[in-house]
Amino acid sequence: MKVLVIGSGGREHALVWKLAQSKKVKKIYAAVGNGGTAAEEKTENLSLDADPVSEEGQKLLVEFARKEKIDLTLVGPEAPLAAGLADSFRAAGLRIVGPNKNEARLESSKLYSKSFMAKYGIRAAAGRNFSDLEEALKYTEKHYAKDAPPLVIKADGLAAGKGVVIARDLAEAKLNLEAFMKKAVLGDAGKSVLLEEYLEGPEVSVMAAVYVAPGKQGVIKPFLSARDHKRLLDGDLGPNTGGMGAIAPVPDFTPALQKDFESAILAPTLKGMEEEKMDYQGFIFFGLLINKGQCYLLEYNVRLGDPETQALFPLLDSDFTKLCEAISEGKLSDFTLKWKKGAVCAPVVAAEGYPGPYRSGDPIAVNYTGLDRAGAELFIAGASRGAGGPLGSGLRTSGGRVLAVSAYGDDARDAYDKAYQALRFVSFEGLIYRKDIGRSAEKTGAQKSE
Repeated sequence: MKVLVIGSGGREHALVWKLAQSKKVKKIYAAVGNGGTAAEEKTENLSLDADPVSEEGQKLLVEFARKEKIDLTLVGPEAPLAAGLADSFRAAGLRIVGPNKNEARLESSKLYSKSFMAKYGIRAAAGRNFSDLEEALKYTEKHYAKDAPPLVIKADGLAAGKGVVIARDLAEAKLNLEAFMKKAVLGDAGKSVLLEEYLEGPEVSVMAAVYVAPGKQGVIKPFLSARDHKRLLDGDLGPNTGGMGAIAPVPDFTPALQKDFESAILAPTLKGMEEEKMDYQGFIFFGLLINKGQCYLLEYNVRLGDPETQALFPLLDSDFTKLCEAISEGKLSDFTLKWKKGAVCAPVVAAEGYPGPYRSGDPIAVNYTGLDRAGAELFIAGASRGAGGPLGSGLRTSGGRVLAVSAYGDDARDAYDKAYQALRFVSFEGLIYRKDIGRSAEKTGAQKSE
């Protein structure tokens, strides 16, 4: 079969890597892919003349899928889903794994997702929605007059990871509310905001496969737990990033917490999807915070996480292609997810300057023999590939987050040791990475949503 993967990051490289292992897959197209997908077996990068978020871009992708007789399409990032890419494919009679535009609001609108949580009794932080700046300012003034804890300000729409702020005091709250709602620093995404109570505790990511269709029995099958590390520096210090590494599974996500998550969050989410008559065939991401022994839902994502996917997929012992087929064909309830024993640690290597303006174009040296001996996979996020290059890699940096080294171990400690041994076999000028991925339990999670 032929498969089309939409996206260009580390998550998409991991998707292509896993799809290529299936005997069912003969050809994979990555649109637009990156230097990692370009080198994977069975894979060809596909250049695009228009963004998949745009109507023109979606039309071009549909035409390509028809012309090449693509059997299945997977969407990595959230923006094309929020723009209705899955709707366009399904209207054309093409199979695609990803929710429709209406269902994608669970991620694309913080206000919608919060109202959904409240309606179906999903345990989450308390919050209020505001579309009027003056009303939002009045609410914050009353809140801080009581010597209350910080407020979490969340822009309603997609904001490329910049739409969540912890306001420690009234001055900081006013500054950010005016920036979002008056100065429109986030464009339309910040016209409406969610003001949420601040919860403290470690975060856990649980991704899951979903099949929900009107009039049919729905099913959500959770994956192993994972944990992303958002802060740039060791000890969970420095600015937020797109993710500086991930581990899977999470050692402190106990069976009791898993059970609590399933009863307080997963089950009512499925019930809500069914009652809302959603048409959702794809993946969902539950961003959890553990507070006083209970799971709270911080956010939904309507796709797989990045970099969590890079940590989870080396542990997946099922045919991922068959899982995607089961989702799209309504046979997910009959599919058995199998996982390898052990653990994965996947630190991310970024370019100097990230998450601000970063250097690019630096050649990347890769000792693939060393990586293999260390039991590690290299997942490219922000690197392009050309001819030649040091050690024959042909890779040059092109993004802020450049790559992840995902190492498998017998347990979390073994995976950590192997991952940091493997990092010795990758180098480029000005590289930066955290040295404590998997060794640092992040304590403050609410600010890291989105």
